[in-house]
Amino acid sequence: MLLEAFKGMLEPACDVVGAVTDGHALVEAAALLEPDVIVADVSMPHLNGLDACERVRQQLPRVKIVFLTMNADPDTAAAAFRRGASGYVLKSSASRELFEAISRAMQGDTYVTPSITTDPLGVFVARAPLGSDGGLTLRQRQVLQLLAEGRSMKEAADVLKVTPRTIAFHKYSMMAHLGFRTTAELVQHAVALGLVARK
Repeated sequence: MLLEAFKGMLEPACDVVGAVTDGHALVEAAALLEPDVIVADVSMPHLNGLDACERVRQQLPRVKIVFLTMNADPDTAAAAFRRGASGYVLKSSASRELFEAISRAMQGDTYVTPSITTDPLGVFVARAPLGSDGGLTLRQRQVLQLLAEGRSMKEAADVLKVTPRTIAFHKYSMMAHLGFRTTAELVQHAVALGLVARK
């Protein structure tokens, strides 16, 4: 229902060529549809919006990505721009902000909601800490997100189209690399990285 309402809001001003509900579907649909602008959320199941954005930008460097999210963390916004986003708008913002962000993106400019920062984008991104995922690969972040979402190793394997043994390998490699002893510590790390929302 929310997705349909969102499409209805955009359609008077934009041609909506597709709509998806998770990060993997976003990457696949972008490659197929080659849109001019993608409006995405930071928190998306299966593959978070930041990693999905990075993968889409690798495939389609000219596509513009505007994040529309509940996540008001300035560090997350800065990370989005580092990964190639053109805009960052909060869902609590007025709808005109989203249209302004899309318009600026189409003109090759950027937009960040003033409730996060009023600094010029370059200054804002430069001041934000780089953050650290502990040197995890994209695949490890995907596995980490799925496990933190509460999926079993078999369910995570089905999503990523690998074997449960591969998921187990990544899980225990991450735990050894990060110095964690429990799955709970891995989940806390996923929350700290913004891969999943705090409960």
